[in-house]
This record gives sequence, C-alpha cells and structure tokens, in this order.
Amino acid sequence: MAAVPGEDSKKKEERMKGFLIGLGIVVLVAALVIMALAGVYNGIVSKHETITAKWAQVENQLQRRNDLIPNLVSTVKGYAAYEKNVLEDVTNARSQWAKAGSVDEKVKAAGAIDKALGRLIMVTENYPNLKADQSFLKLMDELSGTENRISVERMRYNEAVRDYNVTVRMFPGNIVAGMFGYKAAPEYFKAEEKARTVPEVKF
Repeated sequence: MAAVPGEDSKKKEERMKGFLIGLGIVVLVAALVIMALAGVYNGIVSKHETITAKWAQVENQLQRRNDLIPNLVSTVKGYAAYEKNVLEDVTNARSQWAKAGSVDEKVKAAGAIDKALGRLIMVTENYPNLKADQSFLKLMDELSGTENRISVERMRYNEAVRDYNVTVRMFPGNIVAGMFGYKAAPEYFKAEEKARTVPEVKF
C-alpha cells in the first residue's frame, strides 16, 4: 500500500504539537510549584522578622524597667538601710542584664530581676514612711506601668512565635524551612507569664 503524500509530515507535526503541549504543561506546573514555594518562603521570612521586631519591643520595655531600678534602690535605701541583701540582689540582677549579650542571657537576667524586684516590693511593706514618700510613689507608678507594658509585649512576642512555629512545622512550610535552615523559635515567656504578677503597693 502506497504512503499518502504528506502523511509522515502530519504525524511529525502532531508529535511535535503533543511534545510542545506536554512541555508547556510541565513548565506551567513547575512555575506554579516554584511560585507556591516562594510564597511559603516569603511567609516564613516575614514571620521570622516579626519575631525579631516583637522581641525588640520586649527588650525596650525591659530596658525601661532597668533604667528605673537605680532610683528605686536609692529611694528604698534611704528608708530601709537594713535591707542590704535585698538591695544588693536587685542591683546584681540589674548588672546581669547589662552584661547579657544573647537573647537567652537577657531572658534569664530579666527573670532574675523579676524575682529580685518582687522581694524588694515585699520588703517595702514594712516601711510606712517609705510608702508615703512621693518619689517612691512616683517610681512605683512608673514601674507598675512598665510591668504592664512588659506583660503585653511578652504576650505579643509569644503570639508571633506560635504563628511562626505553626508555619515551619506544617507542610509545606516544614520542607521549605528545612531547605533554608529555619527552625522553630523558643517561646521564652510561657512560664513567666503564668507565674508573674505586676508589682503593687497597697495602702
């Protein structure tokens, strides 16, 4: 049976069209996958940066509290000179914060300040004249406001960490995070938030 003229060229054209369509589909799928992975990666980077920004806010408030401590210690010392150990504990805790370099060290130092300030507040209850001192009252008001802001910023930091951690632990975020070295972030303030209370002066 004789071949129909042009039949081979038609088959070649059809095969070429099929190949180009298949190639187009592969390229389209690859492009969609790359775009999806890029979206996940950008989301991880954005959430990681949010954690950094939230920590900076926590650190700002902790530094604000540290700036109040010298005046507070000086005022208390004027009325409660016999409470040397308590005053030294507060001062030492503050110096640990000044020496802290890493986030872990700063969190540990902040915890030490929490405890030392708690003991100092308890001691002041034994000195009625101190509790009536206007400078002391002003400092305690500032400290109380700062403690409230610290609590809020810690909560916001933890929320940012939880959001980020969900992303890097769930598919496909876990794959993208693993490829680029992103790991789950520590939720530093979980225990402290439950345990801590804002200092109060009762009259």
